[in-house]
Amino acid sequence: MSKISSDDEVFLAPEMNAFGRQFRDYTDTNSERQKSVEHFYATQHTNQTLDFVRSLIYLIWFRVQKMRSEYGKLDKMVMNIWECCELLKEVVDESDPDLDEPQIQHLLQSAEAIRKDYPNEDWLHLTALIHDLGKVLTLPQFGGLPQWAVVGDTFPVGCAFDESNVHHKYFMENPDFNNPKYNTKAGIYSEGCGLENVLMSWGHDDYMYLVAKENGSTLPSPGLFIIRYHSFYPLHKAGAYTHLMNEEDKENLKWLHVFNKYDLYSKSKVHVNVEKVKPYYMSLIKKVRIFTIFCF
Repeated sequence: MSKISSDDEVFLAPEMNAFGRQFRDYTDTNSERQKSVEHFYATQHTNQTLDFVRSLIYLIWFRVQKMRSEYGKLDKMVMNIWECCELLKEVVDESDPDLDEPQIQHLLQSAEAIRKDYPNEDWLHLTALIHDLGKVLTLPQFGGLPQWAVVGDTFPVGCAFDESNVHHKYFMENPDFNNPKYNTKAGIYSEGCGLENVLMSWGHDDYMYLVAKENGSTLPSPGLFIIRYHSFYPLHKAGAYTHLMNEEDKENLKWLHVFNKYDLYSKSKVHVNVEKVKPYYMSLIKKVRIFTIFCF
């Protein structure tokens, strides 16, 4: 893994998204897309409580343990990674104001854009390919979770909801908002505790991180950090919640900043030829040891 160099980046971020608006613009109240996005965040902010996250994590942990007892060390393939990429042809992210294309295209668009600028960082190419793969949780064979429990920006639970969160006003309907245990800056955490010790709103980020860890992935620490926190926009775009970070988090955040440029600005109506790029990414999947994904 080489050092980050701004000289390596040739990707030019477009000024407008696929709808002719600025990226991550949540202010156009006349847009039907924006109305649905706002409704999504109203539901997410109301329901993503500390208790909800804890119960869902426990449920998934229980199912993973059950799979371990049935399949040993998860060495029997449930579904391979590329098959899951193909499943994302069926998923459109309701929280995304910038694109309404199937998610497989977003994965490949971001991965191919990074591949051009960082040709020697194959771990980063694969990270881009799989970063949103946890969105399969919305599909019936993966539990069919509602989108508010899978997609959208993520945020810590168990402490105050920072005002940099998109559509912050809807947190006032969240039961944790007025709970004195949870509504202080640090809440149930301590400053510098490290993000790995912070419970985040549940979504595809944590799920895919779990998949990578349980498979014994050889992705480097920045790759796993990107997967787990790429939707944590209050942190990597607004600089909120930094008081919870440790030194390793701060180092990994540098690569997340690199990744975010491609994750956000590569979204396009121009599709990548899936079959053309498939052999390259299949080779990376084998190399970095992410073979299976858990069905429910």
